[in-house]
Amino acid sequence: MAYVSVEADERLEEGPERLQFKSFLSADPAGGNPGGGVGNTSRGYLHDQPAKTGSGFWTVEYYQSYFDVDTTTVLRRCYGTLLPTSTSYLSSHLSPAADLYGPFWTLTTLILTLFLSSSLAHSISSYLSKPGAKYDYNFTLLSVAVTLVYVYGLAVPVGLWLALRWLGVGEWSVVEAVAVWGYGQFVWIPVSILCVVPVPIVRWVLVGVAFCTSGYFLVMNIYPILASAEQKPTRLLIILVATLHAALALTFKVMFFSYYVKEIGPSDPDSIGGGGTNMTLHF
Repeated sequence: MAYVSVEADERLEEGPERLQFKSFLSADPAGGNPGGGVGNTSRGYLHDQPAKTGSGFWTVEYYQSYFDVDTTTVLRRCYGTLLPTSTSYLSSHLSPAADLYGPFWTLTTLILTLFLSSSLAHSISSYLSKPGAKYDYNFTLLSVAVTLVYVYGLAVPVGLWLALRWLGVGEWSVVEAVAVWGYGQFVWIPVSILCVVPVPIVRWVLVGVAFCTSGYFLVMNIYPILASAEQKPTRLLIILVATLHAALALTFKVMFFSYYVKEIGPSDPDSIGGGGTNMTLHF
């Protein structure tokens, strides 16, 4: 067996300081194969998530982002309507994007408080008018509350948005319109609870405060949109908005907050006062 002498490499004698390490891992974050080979992505094992913008408006995925909001943000947007000092609620509170979660639950909670507070107030009035008298809850009021609140809080802003789009005004989206209207009705929730108080003048004051607060909020946030239209008569739509809001406040007062204690005479043993007229307990 022959042996061949090999001279030692001078670089090896210099110690580990000359050692160099090279990574063969791919720098591609997508998971490419080291060395430029065929990786998992190219083989079809890994795929990127489909673009969200490709979903149609009739799919659930299209509306998912509008309900992705935390409770703190929703409460902040609700409280922002009680002290509407900012003339631009869209930029100060609905930034970076408006949501539909808060408006939906605001309107739904308002429906429940209207029915429960009204039923509780009528039962109290019934008891004070004639202790021991039978009282049946009027579930028709619940249907009225559902129709009234959802139509005003959802259908009206969508209708206004469609009208403005037809007139060439594209300053806001339909989600922003619904968000402004929905959050703007938050003030009615505490007012409907406080209206359980069996004092007519107090209820009138509370309804007036809610009407002025929410009305001012809507006007200050809608009128700039109307003013941006080239057609000057478009600004007159603010009168329609104010009229509808006044009709809503009056309807709330008549349908849900009109009750009072009345002394029952022997000739009419089962009636109590409500809305300025006599109504039976079984209504």
